[in-house]
Amino acid sequence: LHGYRHECYGSVEPSQENGVIQSTQGLYSSTSPPVSDDEPFSTYFEEKVPIPEDVTQMFSFRKLWAFTGPGFLMSIAYLDPGNIESDLQSGAKAGFKLLWVLLGATIIGLLLQRLAARLGVVTGMHLAEVCNRQYPTVPRIILWLMVELAIIGSDMQEVIGCAIAFNLLSMGRIPLWGGVLITIIDTFVFLFLDKYGLRKLEAFFGFLITIMAVSFGYEYVMVRPDQGELLKGMFLPYCENCGSAQMEQAVGIVGAVIMPHNIYLHSALVKSRQIDRGNKKEVKEANKYYFIESTIALFISFLINVFVVAVFAEAFYDKTNIEVNAKCNESGSPHTDLFPLDNSTLQVDIYKGGVVLGCFFGPAALYIWAIGILAAGQSSTMTGTYSGQFVMEGFLNLRWSRFARVLLTRSIAIFPTLLVAIFQDVQHLTGMNDFLNVLQSMQLPFALIPILTFTSLTSIMDDFANGLMWKIGGGVVILVVCAINMYFVVVYVTSLNSVALYVLVALLCIAYLSFVCYLTWQCLIALGVSCLDVSCLGSRVSNNRHAVFIEEQPAYDT
Repeated sequence: LHGYRHECYGSVEPSQENGVIQSTQGLYSSTSPPVSDDEPFSTYFEEKVPIPEDVTQMFSFRKLWAFTGPGFLMSIAYLDPGNIESDLQSGAKAGFKLLWVLLGATIIGLLLQRLAARLGVVTGMHLAEVCNRQYPTVPRIILWLMVELAIIGSDMQEVIGCAIAFNLLSMGRIPLWGGVLITIIDTFVFLFLDKYGLRKLEAFFGFLITIMAVSFGYEYVMVRPDQGELLKGMFLPYCENCGSAQMEQAVGIVGAVIMPHNIYLHSALVKSRQIDRGNKKEVKEANKYYFIESTIALFISFLINVFVVAVFAEAFYDKTNIEVNAKCNESGSPHTDLFPLDNSTLQVDIYKGGVVLGCFFGPAALYIWAIGILAAGQSSTMTGTYSGQFVMEGFLNLRWSRFARVLLTRSIAIFPTLLVAIFQDVQHLTGMNDFLNVLQSMQLPFALIPILTFTSLTSIMDDFANGLMWKIGGGVVILVVCAINMYFVVVYVTSLNSVALYVLVALLCIAYLSFVCYLTWQCLIALGVSCLDVSCLGSRVSNNRHAVFIEEQPAYDT
């Protein structure tokens, strides 16, 4: 036995093809952005924001302002209609008791977004591009399909939210299918806003976030929730007298907040700033300012989510259908038939939420709620389109026209939504959200495992690779998040009560878990569990001439 270690992540004489430094042996290779003319290195945007020089200060508000933008676009995924529905259901079912889950999920989301931003800043490539260069062909295609499913599911939720908002604003004059068609058209219009400049586009998204803050903030001020109960629910991790419904809602909060495609999105958005990646000081500074900006953006999104939870916790927690029916009758609402005359607990969704607000607090509350939902749906629809752009270009290395990309991705999301909107009522349309949340929960490992894998490799991240604490902490967080969301999936599937579906789900789960295990195996090797690396062991036995041996200590024979 010799005192040598086989280095699996590099070689003495690497070859460079298409901007990728290929190692002759091992699972992963060093990466660099493509530099050849026939493979342009670009983002969705046609310009990059310059960063002002300021060497005299450790912190500069001018620099923070220059880096501000990507984090707020990323934070919109925390405010999409799926999240808003999860918030209002949390308040109506559990009061203020689950606010601490929302806080914890947002903090976990911030840590994961930090990894995504660091990957984009350090490598100059987003997560889909790195996956394309590092994974073999078959796993790469499967990974792409899984991420596309997550994007389509999120897109459907956003379209549903917009259609319901148009229906509420028009007092039912615009049918749900009409709202879906309007969403298709205005998405294409908004998509070309970036032609007017990146900063103007980011300002427009900031405007939509402001509309959400004002709309839901208005409801918050009008309802005046108990601040003591709110703070208790936010910082006391305990749920008194909670049953299975509250526990399922807690799991649903995590699944709604942490969205897989958002990891891919954020890693791409940070490339819109002019950063000299050969200068470690500039890279370190960019990581710092992006983390500050992401913290501010997610804090604002957290406050907006708290507004929604608190409104429904204060006004509608433990309310019964008969109480709401009586109140709607008293106010002359045309939607009284939504609430049967029984003593069962009120069940709300985005549509019913607006109706009950109008019944209890007047028509203005309903219209302002609808405006907030419309802003949430429109903004998240646009960022979802950007996510689809990055994922398709990164995984498949395609350079389609913008119109063709949007037409393909939007058609896949719109078609099933339009069918449901035409042939079913609003209850079935909002009921799709449960299935779509399950769908996105299942896709979480396909974003979380790759981002931890690649940010832990020094061959990719150099001096900015994850340290031991980040590796351990990131692994634990990803394990917990995936376990929570899989529990959510199991709860949903068992509620279907169909033997045929159980068999189908069992077969799909075998294939699903096999692929997750493959990604986990590669991730563990990247984290330093070298005993799992079969390729290293095989190369050591065969004494392959391309292997690199690095002497760590004097050789001893036994």
